[in-house]
Amino acid sequence: HRAPWSHQGGTWALPGGARDSHETPEEAAVREAHEEAGLAAEQLSVRTTVITAEVVGAGGTHWTYTTVIADATELLETVPNRESSELRWVAEDEVAELPLHPGFAASWPQLRDVTATIPLRVNRSR
Repeated sequence: HRAPWSHQGGTWALPGGARDSHETPEEAAVREAHEEAGLAAEQLSVRTTVITAEVVGAGGTHWTYTTVIADATELLETVPNRESSELRWVAEDEVAELPLHPGFAASWPQLRDVTATIPLRVNRSR
């Protein structure tokens, strides 16, 4: 839940931010997950990367919005930083009921389709 003072404050989105020039999208996502949600890299296993928008900016610069989907072996505790007023895990079928950040709202149908085609890994003990 984005802090009221931030761009599009009061809306819901995923933790994220700009990628440093030396980072891959996956490295940036794991770093942002740590900075904005307190999630340790060792707790995450990147599953896939989805480009949800491509933008050509001023002067012909090209950049993308990329969402990285990762797994964890257990439900992880989150710790918000100053950029969020709240963090919480939300069931996929409840996401669209929240007041979403416009960029996240636009990409959510594509992300939901991608996650629906990814089989869940289930560890069963005997």
